[in-house]
Amino acid sequence: MTTLYGLEDLAIGTGEDVTRLRLFEGPLDLSWKHCAITSDFVAEFAALRYKTTRNLYKEVRHNVGYLTNELIENAMKFRASGEIIVEASIAASAFRAKVSNFIDKDTAEQFQHLLSEITTGDPSDLLIERIEANATGSGSGSGLGLLTLMSDYGAHFAWVFGPGGQNSDIPLETYAAITVPELSN
Repeated sequence: MTTLYGLEDLAIGTGEDVTRLRLFEGPLDLSWKHCAITSDFVAEFAALRYKTTRNLYKEVRHNVGYLTNELIENAMKFRASGEIIVEASIAASAFRAKVSNFIDKDTAEQFQHLLSEITTGDPSDLLIERIEANATGSGSGSGLGLLTLMSDYGAHFAWVFGPGGQNSDIPLETYAAITVPELSN
């Protein structure tokens, strides 16, 4: 059974012109350094369209880099074994990303519980509540990155949990989109 959280129309893909990166688990092992390098590459790929306008270039590079880094770090931190696939595309006024990985059943259940909370409330209110809970020591910090992206960057998300496989790991696809400036002709 497939379970969806977030915006259904985001979960249809990243568009036609997609850049796909595959982070393999292997001799080099996946590390935090790979998250930063990969997100920097994707951010540069997206921002190059704006190279003639320094401020737009910096804004797009920062926003896309922050979004992509958060998605890849979450995939790496919570994944079961295996590779992580990052897909990215940019259209007239939107950057879209999809990150695919596998997670174990317990992690999937915990994440689905978090998603049912953060996809039903106001992201700004939920972000403040989480920050206050963390300040008093009663919070776990879970979801702060996603809520920041939703509240401060206007990011939209969808998460698709697929049916468990032979080893009971569950495929997870995380879709995200943020607005980018349209290029002037």
